[in-house]
Amino acid sequence: MPTQANQLRVLVIADDPLARAGLATLLAEQPELTIVGRVAVTADLSTQLDVYRPDVLLFDLGWDPSAPRPGSNPAATSLDSLADLREAGLPIVALLPDETYSNPAWTAGARSLLLRHAEPEKIQAALLAVIQGLVALDPSLTATVLSTPETELPPLTDPLTPRELEVLQLLAEGLPNKAIARRLDISDHTVKFHVNAILSKLNAQSRTDAVVRATRLGLILL
Repeated sequence: MPTQANQLRVLVIADDPLARAGLATLLAEQPELTIVGRVAVTADLSTQLDVYRPDVLLFDLGWDPSAPRPGSNPAATSLDSLADLREAGLPIVALLPDETYSNPAWTAGARSLLLRHAEPEKIQAALLAVIQGLVALDPSLTATVLSTPETELPPLTDPLTPRELEVLQLLAEGLPNKAIARRLDISDHTVKFHVNAILSKLNAQSRTDAVVRATRLGLILL
């Protein structure tokens, strides 16, 4: 069994405090995982990431993230918060209420999609997979995510720079921003700048979408 030092650091994000506590309890006994914290969707997530320094995020979208909650802003949904986490560069496992949220969560940047009733072992497997740059989908969600027909992508009007191509290749390898910064000996801020430029030039909605589009355009090899 791995030691505390080399266990995967997981931050649990959920709107419902009972869900946060339940997930933390379920995963506490799973080998190779350490739950470093549990926070609300409405928290200042960028600050929480600095506090807990997780390796991977487990994001529970709740029963119906699009429904208004008493005392909350209806526009501030879990899906919005999930999309805001893209810049953090951390892999995200999303727990969905049903298959209707598959494409929105995928577009928002989640690298793994599971249903909320997934067993702890399956959640652990997904967390370990995404940290390696892999995609983990519940079989019942695969068809929904992959059913969008491919259309021919137009050539880029603004080509990627050599540095952007380097960053893109590392994105394809599943590296977070901090690891890309270390690999290329540049700052985290510069990595974020390049990632935003890549998303804009490829007209991509997420890092995963950018990698898929770049692969189809022949810009990178997986």
